[in-house]
Amino acid sequence: MKEKITYTDEEGNEKPLEKPKKMGARFIVLFLVLSLIMGSVGAFGTMYLFSTNETLKNKFGLNDFSIPTTNTQKLVVEESSAFIDAADKVSPSVVSITTTTNIQDYFGRTLGTQTGGGTGFIITSDGLIATNKHVVSDANTTYSVFTSDGKEYKATIQATDPSNDFAILKIDASGLPVVELGNSDDLVVGQWVIAVGNALGEFQNTVTQGIISAKNRNITASGGGQSEKLEGLLQTDAAINSGNSGGPLINLKGQVVGINTAVAGDAQNIGFAIPINPIKKAIDSIKKTGKISRPVIGIRYIPITKEIAKANNLTVNTGAWVLRGQNISDVAVLPGGPADKAGVKENDIITAVNEEKITEDKSLTSILQGYNVGDQIEITLLRSGKETKVKLTLEDAGN
Repeated sequence: MKEKITYTDEEGNEKPLEKPKKMGARFIVLFLVLSLIMGSVGAFGTMYLFSTNETLKNKFGLNDFSIPTTNTQKLVVEESSAFIDAADKVSPSVVSITTTTNIQDYFGRTLGTQTGGGTGFIITSDGLIATNKHVVSDANTTYSVFTSDGKEYKATIQATDPSNDFAILKIDASGLPVVELGNSDDLVVGQWVIAVGNALGEFQNTVTQGIISAKNRNITASGGGQSEKLEGLLQTDAAINSGNSGGPLINLKGQVVGINTAVAGDAQNIGFAIPINPIKKAIDSIKKTGKISRPVIGIRYIPITKEIAKANNLTVNTGAWVLRGQNISDVAVLPGGPADKAGVKENDIITAVNEEKITEDKSLTSILQGYNVGDQIEITLLRSGKETKVKLTLEDAGN
């Protein structure tokens, strides 16, 4: 057993004997640290003295000696540089669209004018401009286009797409800068994108950035007393405001990958854009023929989801359910159209086109966009629980 060591103080009290503290190791560490610091200060002082004293430099032959210095430069992060380059590339091709409509009373008297704004982008150097159909939906409205250099042009509606919120304006100009179209099929969720547009109809060529939040979104967009079901949209959190409609959504290469078309009004940073790939055929069509040609089979339908299937006791969870609309004119099968000629009937469910199945992410409309007017296709459909196949020839939606 270890013996306890004590001592007696001057007053006769017995107290334990405290062990002396070991200072040797700490002292050595402290000494080394101080030596290092002082050595560095001394070395720097010597270097500074030699670099500034010409007499010493001449005496010791150190005329070329100087303390290395670092030039202060403006550093730009690679991604920020990509945003800047992309915006610079596309901005000259982005235009602002102003609409002016005369407001008339019951007797045709003009009470005043109503103005609005939107965005577009130049697709040909001689003045074809892509935008949203809902931006130029009124044939009685006057349209003006303002290019990025401040020039104003009167514009006319060249064509509108019957299947998409897409339209083409024409201005009388030449030598205009044209956008580069990208590949929207290559986009991935989380990828950076940039929106450019006439925000709020007054802030021309506003640039905002975000990511692709989702793909293949289906929404019903409404505005101006009209509504339209849009399928296969890109969702982005890049800020899209009133006036941005019709403007380009671009990747970091400055290529247009979508057309900004709608925003969720009761949410934050939920915007939608039409992917550019389905629009490319329409653009090629307008360049060649002066109109937008779209293949259709001549039906009205509802995309089937699990919820719709359950609520209506359907036997399949996906497909195109051929149904009439609420108005008398909204027939399920267009008389004399391709589907009517092939024997398609109301309440039929189309499940596939040329063996390609219709899904929630791949609608009938999006599948048909891969074909041309005049192509013959085979559709698979269910009628009273029995599967059958019929062939038909696609016709132009404008016919």
